[in-house]
Amino acid sequence: MDRTPRFDHLARLTTPSGLYEHALGTTPRVANGMCVDDVARALVVTARVPHPTPQVAAMSATYLRFVREGQRSDGSLHNRRTADGAWVDAPSTGDHWGRALWALGTAAAQLSDDTLAADARRGALVALAARSVHPRAMAYAALGAVQLLRAFPAEDAAHRMLLDARDALPRPRADRTWPWPEARLTYANSVLPEAMIAVGAELLDESLVGDGLALLGWLVDEQTVGGHLSVVPAGGRSQGEGRPGFDQQPIEVTALAEAAATAFLVTGARPWVAVLERCAAWFEGDNDSRVAVRDAATGGGFDGLERHGVNQNQGAESTLAWLACAQLVGAGRPVTAL
Repeated sequence: MDRTPRFDHLARLTTPSGLYEHALGTTPRVANGMCVDDVARALVVTARVPHPTPQVAAMSATYLRFVREGQRSDGSLHNRRTADGAWVDAPSTGDHWGRALWALGTAAAQLSDDTLAADARRGALVALAARSVHPRAMAYAALGAVQLLRAFPAEDAAHRMLLDARDALPRPRADRTWPWPEARLTYANSVLPEAMIAVGAELLDESLVGDGLALLGWLVDEQTVGGHLSVVPAGGRSQGEGRPGFDQQPIEVTALAEAAATAFLVTGARPWVAVLERCAAWFEGDNDSRVAVRDAATGGGFDGLERHGVNQNQGAESTLAWLACAQLVGAGRPVTAL
């Protein structure tokens, strides 16, 4: 099955000023506006394209400009923006800030356009001045700092972020049946162990790497039924709750794929490649409902797996989830996120 990323639908959602968050079917919902959360994810995806077409290069420039325009001098960031360019929220350091730093670090390290990469680096340094009380925000921020350090090893601000992230990331509980550090699995769960693995590897902290690998392995087991993924639904799941649950979100699958790619990069252990394959297979129909959750013709992603099918809307988050997963699997060969 062809897994080459196709950017047709992402381009349909993209304008010269940003990226529409939602779609009705494949038609952008203009009234719902745009957000840094999705634009940052889009920048990660397009920055990782090794030989971008002019269209993809232009999208990277748009996404980078959007994120930079939302930044404030203290490192905080707006998230929500109307289609006509008005920011409608107060700047903060929520998860969107962490995702933005992840994107800026990735763009600084991987964009093929030197001018854009330099601007992404400047944006990353602005974002690195801030911190968040939210563990997932700090986890995303740490992934951006790791990217920056791998490209610019002397970047002290990125190193300080890793030290603070190490303190902020919750560690596993002693309960082997539920080692997860929270009472409930909610959203973007895999980013926590992924950050532990990436930060631990960069800081040469074997204990942190070990905790991250153990938690990630548990998450894989917890979300695998009969050899296929059965991920935590949008409403979350606590210990003892029945499975499967719906509506399953594509972003959960891709968060797991990103973490597996990082684990493979750090350890070289082939079982993580099998996890990547399981993530891609979920999009292709090896899931609880036995239906594809991606549009093979356009590169779009459907907005959720339901008991009897999929949510037919193809919003930005779900489309980017498929594109990112396809990148990580790499058209039949495993590649790595970091």
